[in-house]
Amino acid sequence: MTRKILVVKTSSLGDIVHNFPAISDIQKNYPEAFIDWVVEEAYVPLVRLHPGIRRIIPVAQRRWRGQLLSRKTWTEVGSLRQLFRDEQYDVVIDTQGLLKSALLAVAANGTRHGFDGKSARERIAAFFYDEKHRVARDRHAVVRNRELASLALGYRIGSDVEYGIAGSRDDRHNAGEIVLLHSTSRSDKCWAEENWVELGQQIESSGGRIVLPWGNAAERLRSQRIAKALKQAEVPDSLSMDAVAGLLASCGGVAGLDTGLTHLAAAFGTPVVAIYVATDPGLTGVFGAKRATNLGGVNQAPTALQAYQALIANGAM
Repeated sequence: MTRKILVVKTSSLGDIVHNFPAISDIQKNYPEAFIDWVVEEAYVPLVRLHPGIRRIIPVAQRRWRGQLLSRKTWTEVGSLRQLFRDEQYDVVIDTQGLLKSALLAVAANGTRHGFDGKSARERIAAFFYDEKHRVARDRHAVVRNRELASLALGYRIGSDVEYGIAGSRDDRHNAGEIVLLHSTSRSDKCWAEENWVELGQQIESSGGRIVLPWGNAAERLRSQRIAKALKQAEVPDSLSMDAVAGLLASCGGVAGLDTGLTHLAAAFGTPVVAIYVATDPGLTGVFGAKRATNLGGVNQAPTALQAYQALIANGAM
């Protein structure tokens, strides 16, 4: 019998990447299953990378909260409710474990699975699930997602981690480009600019070309400052999610902070060094990727030389 499965993971970029191995596991164990995914509208292009997804259901909880009196908001909410009324799922799995995701899960038709009160990121979320599962909080996010899905669907997970996203390949056609992801959502996660400059100089001395993408005005200025201290570094125009994904999939290597784009690069199989300054890579570091290395940790910033050596060891350039 074909199973219909709904997965709820709305954000953020890194969390979505960490959810891909669970989708690959489901696809492997139930190759005939129809898998739908509820995600914030901004991340639809990211979810589209996984070929195991039948239908992407976009939501806009962030925008809706800021526009509660808008007719457009309630029209969109009504359309979502109608979609859920029309579809019967065998299993609904909320791998996010937040109140906002649990409310989406409870709106869908099907047996709702999620983390129990001690496992969920927000304890109240467990109240809305039909089946609650204990998954240790101190495990990596990828492991937690995979374990929850396996408990909900009744299969054993293997040791190999398969992100399964379209674009993963070894023939990197921009092998000389090294992308530096110097931006992150929290200032305490940042690495000193002089470290980025030193790393860039080491890469250029080995014949590599630096690319410095950005997402907002402050990040663009930082890219420009770093580029000015290098020889031929490129600061591209603003890039769409699809364009950023293409860059990370095709370049010769990535050095990045604790940010979703670093995880995406590792998922593509690109050589990656992930730089940690204020967070624990044991919980949210790059995981299961053969050419990716975590450096640093809480109050343990790595040196530029360590980052350069890790990139070379992983096969960059």
